[in-house]
Amino acid sequence: MLTVLAFIVAIALLIAVHEYGHYRVAVACGVRVLRFSIGFGKPLLRWQSKTSGTEFVLALFPLGGFVKMLDEREAPVAPAERHLAFNTQSLGRRSAIVAAGPAANLLLAVLLYSVVNWTGVQVPAAILAPPQAESMASQSGLVGGERVVRAALDGEAETEVRSFEDLRWQLTRGALEGRDVRLWVQAEKTSSEREFLLRLSTLDNNEVDARMFQKMGVMGPLTRPVMGDIMPDSAAAQAGLRAGDEVTQVDGKPILDGQGLRMLIRQSVVNGKAPTQVWTLLRDGQRLQLNVTPQVVQENGQAMGRIGAYVGAPPEQVLVRYGALDGSWQALVKTWDVSVLTLKMMGRMLIGEASIKNISGPLTIADYAGKSAGMGLTQYLIFLALISVSLGVLNLLPVPVLDGGHLMYYLWEGVTGRPVSDAWMERMQQGGIAILMLMMAVALFNDVSRLFG
Repeated sequence: MLTVLAFIVAIALLIAVHEYGHYRVAVACGVRVLRFSIGFGKPLLRWQSKTSGTEFVLALFPLGGFVKMLDEREAPVAPAERHLAFNTQSLGRRSAIVAAGPAANLLLAVLLYSVVNWTGVQVPAAILAPPQAESMASQSGLVGGERVVRAALDGEAETEVRSFEDLRWQLTRGALEGRDVRLWVQAEKTSSEREFLLRLSTLDNNEVDARMFQKMGVMGPLTRPVMGDIMPDSAAAQAGLRAGDEVTQVDGKPILDGQGLRMLIRQSVVNGKAPTQVWTLLRDGQRLQLNVTPQVVQENGQAMGRIGAYVGAPPEQVLVRYGALDGSWQALVKTWDVSVLTLKMMGRMLIGEASIKNISGPLTIADYAGKSAGMGLTQYLIFLALISVSLGVLNLLPVPVLDGGHLMYYLWEGVTGRPVSDAWMERMQQGGIAILMLMMAVALFNDVSRLFG
């Protein structure tokens, strides 16, 4: 229920903001708006403005919306009202009205990111977990436990890293743009800094997923290898493990963090069986050993080890908060960076340098909406900001039927001095619909594969 509600609220809000952008600028330009609708299908609520005559509608299916303006191309217009029609406006005004929708989504993202920056958010600190052998982080000399304080993409100035999310964002940019990333870190309990280079320009991966970060060697923040809740009758319970136990060794191999312990459990299956492991741990200051036999389960067709317990203490948290001006500026920068990265990713998919598996559809969006809402208001606002940026950028693409497609028509009109002919307009609209249908099909396929595959 939370997932459905969070998804409906998100989509309805983002569409309402988008359409309000069109509406507000149309009114400011002197265009008469006949109907402002959020959703399609049977109207649930409707009311009419006594001053402007605009009909406002909330319809049954909130997965879209529209602003219907007075327009001679759609219906006859009385000569006395011709100056209020959209098609009679100047090229600049028509362009402003069309661009206002995507612009409203981008401005909403800036506002949402600003609110998050002003109120502050508790997030994992940028403390590195021990990297896997042969990963880029391991090859660079990182061993785990280092706190990342600054980062820089090749050719850019250093930026402060205040959280693990900041670090992950810089690494994502570096991987997608094929640029090396420099990290300045402090070892545990020291203030001296060392510089490390991750050669992400050599990373042969066109999909943003866990495998990409596994190759980097930066899967998550450092977590102490402490046992959490133990499920009754699980492998952990049968072995005598208790919440609060800190694991120091498994079969004589040192355990440095919760992530490493989880991987060791998952990869314990050999020839369909999980051998008994000897765990050394600390309990109430006392050292003891227990024999633990992971349970074998099937996950995506592969045999994995499980012990039926929460493994790893929560990572160290830091409060990231900005002042009024700095928070607004950081929000603007974040919105710009996400927009540029989105466009670059789309461009790489277009020329085959990035996988189309990165395209997400409504099922994935709904899943993320529910998960972010379950994590609290701040995470939900961050999710809304990200989707708002995506919606704004998508609508600015030069694809017929989208706002960017109409702006493309107006660019032609501005350059040639004449509008696109009706025949060409019809052909391009049909092509635009075909492109959107193809994108939707790919997105739904990816959703089903990602969530149910």
